[in-house]
Formats: sequence, C-alpha cells, structure tokens
Amino acid sequence: MKITFIHPNMFARRSADAMEPLVFSILAGLTPPDIELVMYDDRVEEIDYDDKTDLAAITVQTFTARRAYKIAANYRERDIPVVMGGFHPTLMPEETLLHADSIVMGDAEDVWLKIVNDARARKLKPIYQGNIEYPMNGIKPDNRIFKGKKYARMTPVQFGRGCRFACDFCSVHSYYGNSLRNRPINDVITEIEALHKNFIFFVDDNIFRNYDRVIELFNALTPLNIKWACQISLDAAYNEELLALLEKSGCAAVFIGFESLNKENLKQMKKGGNIDHTDYREGVKRFKDHGIMVCGAFVFGYDNDTADTIEMALEFAVESKLCIAHFNPLFPTPKTPLYDRLKDEKRLIHETWWLSPDFRYGQGFFHPRRMSVEELAGKCFEARCRFNKYSTIFRRAMDFKANSKSLFNFSAFLAANLISRKEIYRRQWSELG
Repeated sequence: MKITFIHPNMFARRSADAMEPLVFSILAGLTPPDIELVMYDDRVEEIDYDDKTDLAAITVQTFTARRAYKIAANYRERDIPVVMGGFHPTLMPEETLLHADSIVMGDAEDVWLKIVNDARARKLKPIYQGNIEYPMNGIKPDNRIFKGKKYARMTPVQFGRGCRFACDFCSVHSYYGNSLRNRPINDVITEIEALHKNFIFFVDDNIFRNYDRVIELFNALTPLNIKWACQISLDAAYNEELLALLEKSGCAAVFIGFESLNKENLKQMKKGGNIDHTDYREGVKRFKDHGIMVCGAFVFGYDNDTADTIEMALEFAVESKLCIAHFNPLFPTPKTPLYDRLKDEKRLIHETWWLSPDFRYGQGFFHPRRMSVEELAGKCFEARCRFNKYSTIFRRAMDFKANSKSLFNFSAFLAANLISRKEIYRRQWSELG
C-alpha cells in the first residue's frame, strides 16, 4: 500500500520561506514500515498526480482550503480516496466532507493507524475524531520524507500544543480549547540531537504555557550549543530568570503577537497577556538586553483602529528595531468568536472568504468601524512596504544589542528581511488557491 502526503500552497507561486510540514514527519513516524510513503509539498514543488497511490492525505488550513479542494478533486477523479485533516476540517467539517472521502477532527496521532488499516480494507469512515488530550509521549518524527526538498534553514520542532490565552480572533483556542500539553523533554532533546541542525524553530503557538516545564526545557537545551527561535507571549519579558535562561540556552529570536498598541482594542480581542504590559518598548528592550531579536505581529481592523493606529504601530516597529514585523488586516477564522460576532453584525464581505474567487490576499475581510475596507488594506500594505524598505532594513540592522550582536544574528536578520521583502510583493493581491 502507498500513501501520499500533500501540503497545499496558498498561491500559485512557489514559497521562499516554507518550513518542513511537521505533521507529516510525525505521521510518517507512526506509519507501519510496510507502507510506502511519498510527500508532495505544493509550496516548493509540483504535485505528480500520475504517481499512483492508494490514499491521499492532505493537511488543510483555512487559507489553503480552496487549493486543497482542487488537489483533492484531482485525486478523486482518479478514484483515489482522500482524507483531510488540520484546523480547517476540524472547524468546518460539513464543508470539508464535500471535498473529501474522510476527515480527521482534532489531532491525528491516536487515529492514524485506524485510518491506515481502514484504507487498506477500503472501508474509510467519513469522520475520525482525534483526541486533543491524547498524550504526546513517544512522538518520533521521521524526516526522511523531506529529503531533496528545498526548505528554509530553520528546522521545526514541537514542544507542546495549545495556548493559555483565548484571544477572540485566534483559531488555536477554538481548536484546542483549554487543552495544554507538552512532550516529554527527553523526547524533544533526543529529536533535536538526531536532526544535526544548528537552528531550530519551536512551532508551538506559545512556548510559555507552563513555567516549570519551560524552565526545564531551556535548561535541557543549554548543553546542545544550538541557536533557536520560538513564539512566546509578551509576559515572558518580565521574568528575569526566564530571560536569562533564554539567552543561556541559545535563543536567538522570539516572535510576539503585539497585535495592537491600543488598550481598548486589546480588551476587545481579549489579549490578556498584553493588557498588563502595554509598554511594548520596555518589553522589547528586556529581550534585547539579553541579545534576543524580537519579531512582531500586528492586526488591524478592531473597532478603535484608524489609519493613525497603523502609523503608530509602524513607528514603534521601526524605532524599536524589530527584526521583522507583520502588519495584517484582521482576518476572521471560522468558528472563532471574532468570526461569529462579525457574521451576526453582517459586516463580513464574504462569509466564506477562503473559497471566494473574488478574494485577494491582503484585502480586507469585513467592514471596519472607523475606516473603509480599501483604506484598511491599503494602509496595511503601505506599512509592510515601508518597514521593509532597504533604508529601513539598514536602520534596523544597526542594533548591536540583538540584530547585529553576532555574525549569526546578523545573517539571520538579513536573510529574514530579504525573504520577507520578497514575499510581501509576491503575495499581495494574489488569488487564494
């Protein structure tokens, strides 16, 4: 039997910043050895639909749903069954089942062998319910399926799942609820040692889930002498023990969801980790004092946003010399409180924007209170362009505490900015799928 894993692309163009899709190395590690595995990553290569297979397994996020459905149709026309998993099938099962023979709701680890055996017997069930509380013990990713593919130099590793915050725009809480899980630290260290890579990216939505466990992880990372990056909440900047261990264990960069400089917006989005720490400059300084580069994300379209709030965020990002920054129109993911509220208020432009042939990346998704849709989209794009001007990149590089602290930091800073600049212009106004 042969199974083909597929990661869809958002756009027609190849991606310059794609990382290995960790879900498939995890599932590969759980697959019986007599099963032949092939993976096509639509972001970096063409899919060979004539490569005969017995099952196509596709991971689907909301932004890739339209493309995923097209890929699935190609396989189903060849009488090859399709199973879909990921955030989008979990949040939108009825829609996804229109395009797949089977879906996984929740995490797939505890049901994957059942899916494989049912596919062997040609008796796939329409829905497999994964357990979001399933222990993460014994995960052993098999990275051989990535061989020969061109990915970013950062290698993804996962410590745990879930986030202790419940921001109203975020699909993580809609998917995992209050579930917070971590892998055994010995498993994580063993995986990193086997990778033989010197730059690791922890893909956890917020690595700072549990104080004692994260301290234990950072202590275990220290002897490995590697560089690594992660997504972390802003409150970590106000814990000196944590900051010292971040630096000592090799943390080169953190990615923080600043989201907004407006406290009323933070309250509306329920961004609890930021409301108590709105002096963002102080938070950034604390990370940089330990040689850690800071990357930031901002979203615009909440009820107190105007063109001025976008300008203020841009000024903060440049003056603080953030490593990279994203300035995005707020996008409502289905089944989040944000989406439900905007739908009830009849402010959505396309209820299923992820399937609309008229939607373009970078456009507004809904009607904001204090800006036009066009102004919101235009100002966000303008902020991206201005932040990534060559002169501004040079100005931000002149940060010898973090961005240019070492040859490694400077090289990572420069590579990240050149790729980010390239992707901004390539993606803007592109059709999804």
